[in-house]
Amino acid sequence: MRRLKEKDEAALLVLMEQYGDELLRTAYLLVKDHQTAEEAVQDTFVQAYRSIGQLQDPSRLRSWLMRIVINCCRTRMRTWSWRKVLPWAWVEQLAEDQGRYAAPEEQLVESWGRERLSVAIRSLDYMYREVIVLYYYQEMSVLEIAAHTGCKENTVKARLARGRLRLRKIWEREEEADV
Repeated sequence: MRRLKEKDEAALLVLMEQYGDELLRTAYLLVKDHQTAEEAVQDTFVQAYRSIGQLQDPSRLRSWLMRIVINCCRTRMRTWSWRKVLPWAWVEQLAEDQGRYAAPEEQLVESWGRERLSVAIRSLDYMYREVIVLYYYQEMSVLEIAAHTGCKENTVKARLARGRLRLRKIWEREEEADV
């Protein structure tokens, strides 16, 4: 923290290495576009580097970065872009399997399941996608999500419940289509 406050770029690189993947995964699930997610994370680190003096409690660094990336994603979701006009036909897999399984078949099934879940989450409205990602992927409590999003706790709980219900319906439709 001291080195960051002294504007040491090497400390920024350490920060990026430590939190970059987690922030990118969160941003990708929120904005549904890999390039936009990368831009949001990049903006997050730039903003954090410039504003590191505002962080009062160094133990809240992860939470502070998460709030910045959420706000960057919200801004990008509100901003008009050519990406809304030009179609794209890609499905990107963000997290590569680290070889946890020995059998290629198991790797394929695991990868396919993650991709289906990722696609289902990305198909949710932003307000549901945001709380689902923060709750399940970032393991934040309802209280923490409320603080990060500026919503009331009951609103977060309602969005989680509705988001789960929508995910279940999406999953059931896909299973019916597979039959």
